[in-house]
Amino acid sequence: MIIIDGSYGEGGGQILRSSLTLSMITGQAIDIRNIRAGRPRPGLRPQHLTCVKAAASVCGAQLEGAEPGSLRLVFIPGRIRPGHYSFAIGTAGSVMLVLQTVLLPLVLSRGPSEVTLLGGTHVPWSPCFHYIDRVFRPAVSPMGISFEMELERWGYYPKGGGMVSTKILPSNKLSAFKP
Repeated sequence: MIIIDGSYGEGGGQILRSSLTLSMITGQAIDIRNIRAGRPRPGLRPQHLTCVKAAASVCGAQLEGAEPGSLRLVFIPGRIRPGHYSFAIGTAGSVMLVLQTVLLPLVLSRGPSEVTLLGGTHVPWSPCFHYIDRVFRPAVSPMGISFEMELERWGYYPKGGGMVSTKILPSNKLSAFKP
């Protein structure tokens, strides 16, 4: 099991999301400690829990510590499964950051997937729908990462309420990024 210090650097949610993604891809179990320890409200917030639960759904992971405010999470991944998924944050938390967590594992799965995301589509401190669709998606397409997105409903802070539909195609081979 790989132990990760969640307070490292700026100690935000990106350590959690990247760790979950890499755990799913490699099949390595992780133990993240001190999650967001230096933040005004440390531990897992609703948007982080949605990322954890989304990752667990995609790969059938075993979880320990997946609860609000938890400073520690154990994530033991299973096999990545393509399919139809729906993830609701329940707040204005960024749906794009949830997509960021599950996108690459689903690209590396054995079949197409559809992911519906409910929450914030255009919120502070997170990439918005249009950035992911018009900048990120074209940038990673030459690498073999293929997905389509549709903005069904806009979601702003503080209420959220947005909805994004995503179709993700599997890739047999990824290429290196070429700027």
